[in-house]
Amino acid sequence: MIRRPRPATLVLPSGLGWRQFEPFSALSAMISGWIEQERAARTGFLLLPVLFALGILLYFSARTEPSLWAGAGLTIILVLSAMRWRRPRPILIGLAFLAAGFAAATWRTAWVASPMLERAGLYRVSGFVEAVDATQRRQRITLRVTGTEDARGQAMPYRLRIGAPGPAQFAAGNHVVLRARLSPPSEPAMPGGYDFRRESFFRAVGGVGYAIGRIESQPTQIRPDFSLRFNAAVDRWRNSLTERIARAIGGEEGALAAALVTGKRGLISNETNDDLRGSGLYHIVSISGLHMVMAAGVMFWSLRALLALFPSIALRYPIKKWAAAGAMLGATAYCIFSGSEVATERSLIMTLVMLGAILVDRPALAMRNVAISALIVLAREPESLLGPSFQMSYAAVAALIAGNALWRRYRPEREATEGPHGIIQSGFLARAVPVLLLAFGGILATTILASLATAPFSAYHFHRLNPYGLIGNALAIPLVSLVVMPCAVIGTLLVPFGLDGPVWAIMGEGMRGVLFVAAKVASLEGAAPPVARMPAYLFGMLVIALIMLVMLSSALRFLSIPILILWAILVRTAPLPDLMIAPDGRMALFRAESGRYALLSPGTPSSFTLQQWLPSIGDPRLPADPSLKQGTRCDRSGCTGRTASGQRISLSLNPESVRQDCQRSGLIITPWRFPTEACSASATLVAEDTHRRYGAQRIMLDGSRIAARETSLDPNRPRPWRRVQPPEPAINDPAAPDPIVQSPTFRRGEVPGLPEEEPGLLPPASQ
Repeated sequence: MIRRPRPATLVLPSGLGWRQFEPFSALSAMISGWIEQERAARTGFLLLPVLFALGILLYFSARTEPSLWAGAGLTIILVLSAMRWRRPRPILIGLAFLAAGFAAATWRTAWVASPMLERAGLYRVSGFVEAVDATQRRQRITLRVTGTEDARGQAMPYRLRIGAPGPAQFAAGNHVVLRARLSPPSEPAMPGGYDFRRESFFRAVGGVGYAIGRIESQPTQIRPDFSLRFNAAVDRWRNSLTERIARAIGGEEGALAAALVTGKRGLISNETNDDLRGSGLYHIVSISGLHMVMAAGVMFWSLRALLALFPSIALRYPIKKWAAAGAMLGATAYCIFSGSEVATERSLIMTLVMLGAILVDRPALAMRNVAISALIVLAREPESLLGPSFQMSYAAVAALIAGNALWRRYRPEREATEGPHGIIQSGFLARAVPVLLLAFGGILATTILASLATAPFSAYHFHRLNPYGLIGNALAIPLVSLVVMPCAVIGTLLVPFGLDGPVWAIMGEGMRGVLFVAAKVASLEGAAPPVARMPAYLFGMLVIALIMLVMLSSALRFLSIPILILWAILVRTAPLPDLMIAPDGRMALFRAESGRYALLSPGTPSSFTLQQWLPSIGDPRLPADPSLKQGTRCDRSGCTGRTASGQRISLSLNPESVRQDCQRSGLIITPWRFPTEACSASATLVAEDTHRRYGAQRIMLDGSRIAARETSLDPNRPRPWRRVQPPEPAINDPAAPDPIVQSPTFRRGEVPGLPEEEPGLLPPASQ
């Protein structure tokens, strides 16, 4: 028999494969070592809040409202599967936390859902005053509604935010009746901007506006519930202490000191707020992590020192744990007194977890504690994930704890080679100097770490950076830590005894130094340069890189470097819009023939909107800069200009000017409802129906045509916090109203309850 020859094959010696190839073998062993190091550090637990947060993001990105039981049911199935099968258990647990985040957001939305006004108008409302916030020129009340008139079939909101001129003539807890011009909470001023309407939805605020006429106190048979009575009592105490501190210290120092103690920021002037933001010190205004840690730290140290004075107690009982328990109670009371804002509650949870670790003999400064507190905060208020307050706070804390872990790893090696204090051990001066240098270096290092960790979030949400924030914090934080915050705690405790006056005087001197530093740093050129808005996927790359840097303990963290390099390449290619249009269609910003942006606004433009628009396109000009209107012509009926491509663009505010501009302009913007057929075939009309459906717009132009558009609203994504779109009547329908109908009842800026008049509702970068 003739055998056919077989094809030639390469036969390797037994046991030889690619893993035995020396470079691959070394790399495989190295990666295995890194993974084993992460497993020993239990890094997988730190990823659970990340997966929980990802589930929340999936909920908010859903096109329609999910079923209430979808996420919860999937979570139960995954948990039962993890209990049944051991091999894929880590993957199943991770998926269970992702589904749990989705379920938590779904249930939270269903829990807080309450009616919101559908249209602006004059209303007569009655309700209990839940909180009173005084500003320099007026007051703002939060009203728990008990009845409405002139609602014309609309459901009654649960809460209203109403402004009124002059000082407050009533206190929280009073039942009042008033007539007010109210409007639904406004949509974002630009795509991706601060969503005041969504924030109001989760606060159960169904309308904003201002009172007309006198606010009258009226008795009622309705008995307020316990939560309302308790919140009103706390608000009265807060306002009383705010007035006491502001009067005792006086000036901007008193207003800022009162805000640090009670959280009432209304008395601070806009100039001081600008200085604090420009110097990177605005975080001291918001009662959040810094205040809570300082207050709890002072209470912990004071209680422990007091108990240590009694040897019979100190030697027989765990006074450290007693002090931690007392500090937990004190921090909780401080959170309640300061108004229990979202940032304060989040900081309280973080502080309680840290102090609780002392009670169970665990290290307080541990990344696991941060992960536990993040899970608690997100489970309680999933919507806080979308705000800069949550993001910046946890980024700063995680970076500081990661830096502390590196320092602890380095310090034993240093002490072993240089001694316990690192240098010569003899003499008081030789011992004091390194201690002072170490303290200053600690402040400098923590400031650098916190600034670097929060910079991506500041750039994405506020479109600004604080390059001199390091200087401002290095000079002001020692004053805050050593003078201001101890005085705040001591002065508050002395108020019942009437002995707080001298303490407030000392605190005022500390605040004077803080304001001096803020003013000097903010006056430096380039103190707060604008940063053009980056796309969401680029922001996500920065977040992933930061998570890898702070959570991973092995060399795997350096995988974040390629991500950062790729981000630096892509961010330069992110395009800027050719046109931005306000949600009501009464103001627009476009790229003119000169290459700079020009403003279309016949009257006084909304400074609040421009404060968001200009930094988001990297424009350093202020809203009042006259160069914004160069190259445009305006009168009472509208404005005209020419785009970078030479096309004529018009903003028309009355029907006659719309008809004229439709024949001579390539792009027409109007807040009126106008038939497209009335314009020439080559013209593009952006009219009332477009504003109503899409809200604020960022547009890329191709001549006079819209090439790409990013909008703040999506009519195909109905969600509970979005404005309900009424059906649109056909233009040729004989039963339809006249096609030229003014859409907005009020111009933006006319209602002091809208975000233009509500800067205090914006999330400060500090929280």
